[in-house]
Amino acid sequence: MHVAVAGTFGPVHDGHRELFRTALEWGDEGVIVAVTSDALARGPRTRPVPSIDERMRRVREEIEVIDEWDREVEFRSLHDEHGIASSDPDLDALVTSPETAHELADINEHRRDRGLDPIRGIIAPYVVAEDGERISSTRIVAGEIDEHGTVLDEGESV
Repeated sequence: MHVAVAGTFGPVHDGHRELFRTALEWGDEGVIVAVTSDALARGPRTRPVPSIDERMRRVREEIEVIDEWDREVEFRSLHDEHGIASSDPDLDALVTSPETAHELADINEHRRDRGLDPIRGIIAPYVVAEDGERISSTRIVAGEIDEHGTVLDEGESV
C-alpha cells in the first residue's frame, strides 16, 4: 500500500512518532511524508513554528530511527491543505490522527472530481501525556509538557 502522512511537525513529539510509525508499518509500497510549507504552517497560528528546513531535518531523523521496515520514503513540502492527498493518483491511503480524520471525506470528494479513486484513511491513535491529555506541539511550546508527554513544573523549560 502506498501511504502518505502530512503535518506541520514542529516540534516533533511522540504523537507525530506514532503517525510516522503507522505510515511506515502500512506503507509497504512506499511512504510520502509531507511537511507543511512555512507559509501554510505559520498561517493563522499564534505559536512559533520552526522553519521548514528545520522541521524537514527533524522529520527525516525521526523516520530514520523509526523505520524498522526499510521503506521507500519520499519527503515533500505541502503548500495547500489537501494537495498531495487529493491529487496523487498513486496514493492508496492517508494516515491521520483522530483530530483530522474527518478531512478524508473532503479529500476523497476532490479526488473523485479529478477522476481519481478514493483513498483509505488509517487512523493512528492519540498519544497522551502523563496527565491524560493528548500530546500536542501547542502544549510543548506553551511549556506544559515535553515531547514525550511528561508534565513540566511551572518554570521548567522544554
